[in-house]
Amino acid sequence: MTAAIDITLFPYAFPVAAAILGLVLGSFYSVCVSRGIRETSIVSPPSHCPECGHRLRPWELVPVVSYLLLRGRCAACRKPISPLYPLIELASAAWATLCALHFGPSWFFLGYLALGGLFIIASGIDFAVYLLPNYLTYPAAVLGLALGALDPAIGPVLAGVGAALGFGVFWLLAAAYRTAKGVDGLGGGDVKLMLSIGGAVGGLGLPYAVLMGSLAALVASPYYVLGRGKDRQMPIPFGPFLCLGGMIQMLYGQRIFALLAGR
Repeated sequence: MTAAIDITLFPYAFPVAAAILGLVLGSFYSVCVSRGIRETSIVSPPSHCPECGHRLRPWELVPVVSYLLLRGRCAACRKPISPLYPLIELASAAWATLCALHFGPSWFFLGYLALGGLFIIASGIDFAVYLLPNYLTYPAAVLGLALGALDPAIGPVLAGVGAALGFGVFWLLAAAYRTAKGVDGLGGGDVKLMLSIGGAVGGLGLPYAVLMGSLAALVASPYYVLGRGKDRQMPIPFGPFLCLGGMIQMLYGQRIFALLAGR
């Protein structure tokens, strides 16, 4: 007869396992971002240095650790490796850990883990080339709506309202800016992204998600206003900040509501 294991002795076993899973997924996400920027296949060729074509060995694929051991350089040509790779891996690990702590081992954990993964990949591409691809925003919209509809605190009506409001308001803002300035202020990808964020957080959570994303963009704006050189300005990729606001609202929306209500 075998003794049963008391899982209460390992209260952090699931979050730790989730963090490891997040690192592994983050390694895949970084490949998706890198090849999404270059618009190449994520399947072929196998992982390699984009500068010299050196095929990465198994130990060079270990998330974060391999980057530190290699001191941020390719083992073959010694060209710098973008810090975007370990940052994506760490962001994925953080998201997986927070989802594990919030949802526990459940279908919601898997659903929000997947939605966050789409957001991380989309954000990495948007940061680099100011583009949110349809192959990411459309699946995210379906998943976000489904998660919001299944969430007892939101339900299908508020999920639908959130998606419609998010898409509609941002479409009007984009159209108004284009009419007034003659150039695009909000990209079509940002508008489509709001389908998933609005669906996942619902109509009541949408304003808070947008507010938090806008505040994050405001904090980062000096870098973009000053640009990479003198007297240069860069457009601000709004998508990653909207994703951040949405992800915060997904996890902590109820606490935010309670805090604002004074409870």
